[in-house]
Amino acid sequence: MKAVIINCTLKLSPQFSNTDALIQKAVAQFKGMGISSEVIRLVDHDVKPGNEADMGKGDEWPAILKKIKACNIFIIATPIWMGHIASPTQLVIERLDAIFHDESLSDAKTGQFFTYNKVAGCLITGNEDGAHACAAHVLWSMQECGFTIPPNVNAYWVGMAGAGKDYVEAGGEQWYYTNYTLRYMTANLAWFAKLLKDNPIDTNLNELRELAKKESPR
Repeated sequence: MKAVIINCTLKLSPQFSNTDALIQKAVAQFKGMGISSEVIRLVDHDVKPGNEADMGKGDEWPAILKKIKACNIFIIATPIWMGHIASPTQLVIERLDAIFHDESLSDAKTGQFFTYNKVAGCLITGNEDGAHACAAHVLWSMQECGFTIPPNVNAYWVGMAGAGKDYVEAGGEQWYYTNYTLRYMTANLAWFAKLLKDNPIDTNLNELRELAKKESPR
């Protein structure tokens, strides 16, 4: 099995990223379970704004989308800016919106989006508050796109009020709450990914839409 983790830091490589430091702990844990990981720093790629699978010349999202299609576990990792998810995170969510109107991203027979039978989670770093709101935003968006959200699949670290020390500088790597929620996340994602691989969801969305049409005069 394979995990794809998108780092939505605002920092271009090779700049240091606290979000990446937390990501690497997840990568190490997945490796111990026999799961390979690929980390993609979104700002290193020319991903155009929009809600299509391919926004045309120069757009690097199609190559990233291909990797998401091939994975079993998908994780969005975002820093907090002004109490909200970072702008690259919203860009990922908006590009995944193509699922709802691009037939090439769905199974012709069942109508299932390509995200079916994949699990998703999120990682968050930042100062002060906003982690719960950011997790709610990301995880709700992922389930709307068709990913399965297992229990306890968000882990985060937030620093003190004001412009305090960040994850690594403040010793966040030793923080018990962050560490055990991260282990919850990797373990539950791995378990449900294997479950779905062996027992794929067989819901036929096309049939359900037809039934809904018959009972919906409006």
